[in-house]
Amino acid sequence: MSRNNEKNIKKHNDKLHKAQDKAKQAQMLRKEKLKQIVKKFNDTKSSE
Repeated sequence: MSRNNEKNIKKHNDKLHKAQDKAKQAQMLRKEKLKQIVKKFNDTKSSE
């Protein structure tokens, strides 16, 4: 019996893709927060 059967490969790939999606989501969230911070900073800077 081989360890690299279809079931194990699928399970591994699903786990890998889930982790990659989670990392991608976190990266997008950080970018959005940074955009908001920069926008807020620029608004306060221009109002002074």
